Amino acid sequence: MLNSYPPTALQFDPLPEWEKLPSGMRLHETPGVSVAADDTVYLLTRNTDNPVIVLDQDGNFLRTFGAGTFTNRTHAILAAHDGFIYCADDGAHTITKWTDTGELLLTIGTPGVAAKKFSGDPFNRPTDMAVAADGSIFISDGYGNARIHKYSSEGELLFSWGEPGIDPGQFMCPHNLCLINDKIYVADREALRIQVFDLNGAHIATWNNVHRPCGVSAGPDGNIYVGELNGVPLMEGAVGIGHRISVFDQGGNLLGRYGDHQEGEAPGQFIAPHSIAVDSRGDVYVGEVSYTIRGSHLQPPRELKSLKKMRNIN
Repeated sequence: MLNSYPPTALQFDPLPEWEKLPSGMRLHETPGVSVAADDTVYLLTRNTDNPVIVLDQDGNFLRTFGAGTFTNRTHAILAAHDGFIYCADDGAHTITKWTDTGELLLTIGTPGVAAKKFSGDPFNRPTDMAVAADGSIFISDGYGNARIHKYSSEGELLFSWGEPGIDPGQFMCPHNLCLINDKIYVADREALRIQVFDLNGAHIATWNNVHRPCGVSAGPDGNIYVGELNGVPLMEGAVGIGHRISVFDQGGNLLGRYGDHQEGEAPGQFIAPHSIAVDSRGDVYVGEVSYTIRGSHLQPPRELKSLKKMRNIN
């Protein structure tokens, strides 16, 4: 339990080694985490042998699926209100829809085929998706585009908005999405902000000064939970920049932060928060791309901890 961001520090009890994986199963790293309505936890890993891993709320292993479908550049997962599981694979340029037991139902995009970079056409390295009450699918696109696309539940493109830039409605990197109360919250990562839109793509608000927001998710309290990535290369070695969790109300007011000024694997520390989810009890799950950011640069390279659960004690 750290209080590194007083006086608005959030109180969580970090749970070391929460997940209980079968012998020999590894995460490699965890770019995506989502919690279903029944508090089942869905992980999207970058281990192509077990890309989707399903756990219960206590971390017990339930099942795995998706082998043979994903590249090693999986990016985000959503256990949606409709009971289906959606996955973004920026290496394959696809969004896939699954049953909760692992039956593939729909693929949006052509696997392995990218649209021209920054053309605005779907997809060039899509990053996340959100599902509206009517089943329509909003997709952030992403690393090689600066667009949000809206699709029907059957996978038909309806319309798109956004272009490269830093003005309202433009994007530097639309990285993750959250949909609540008919508003879409877009983590515009490299612009250091979150932008808010209505379901027709009209810009409503901009929250500035959020450090490289990656994961964004609504909690049962109605607040918006944001995982902030670590610093940019120019600031390598500086402490207190990113690798933390921030919580905002729906008006963009900062309610609190959690983490440590130093990055690390220890309880209460983060290396590279990339995705975030909140269960019905307010417990927080954070998936990290810790291998990409740090582990791959070690000599020799090694897997670092990439999944954290914190029990809510606020």
